[in-house]
Amino acid sequence: MPENPSVAPHAPVIFQEKLRPNWAIWLVALGLGATAGVAFFPIGAQWGITAGLIAFALIAFAFIANTPTIEVTADTVRVGRASIERQYVGEVTGYRGSAAYHQRGPGLNGIAFMNIRGWIDPVVRIEITDERDATPYWLTSTRRPEELTAALGGVMSQFREVEETQDQASESPADSE
Repeated sequence: MPENPSVAPHAPVIFQEKLRPNWAIWLVALGLGATAGVAFFPIGAQWGITAGLIAFALIAFAFIANTPTIEVTADTVRVGRASIERQYVGEVTGYRGSAAYHQRGPGLNGIAFMNIRGWIDPVVRIEITDERDATPYWLTSTRRPEELTAALGGVMSQFREVEETQDQASESPADSE
């Protein structure tokens, strides 16, 4: 039987990460379930336990159902529900610490696509070069910014700062006496 030429084979995955909640978020979910249990406890112990378990199950389902995936192939980049062809990916920079805070807060462009998870500190900024797309860049949380930036041909911000410092030093004229 001949193969269907209209169905393209999937490109191999270069990078993949699921942004699952950390243990502290699960403790919050457990606390919210316990709160629901306490609210129903005056009706009866069985009602309280049942309400607490149902509330925790619903919160856990919401966390799992809304866990975004970052996936990079040779052809596409997918962050959560957003997807773009690699040809439209421009400069990629990863950030940690105070630089990541700046990207998520004071340095954030209001029309950028954001896939931010409060329990994950590092972020990667992916510039979008498609002139038909008004989104200037994507900003996504990631636990492995070095790997994601490498998969997209980018660099981490500390390396970019070192390169810029070296470039400025080479451009300045030497002192002559």
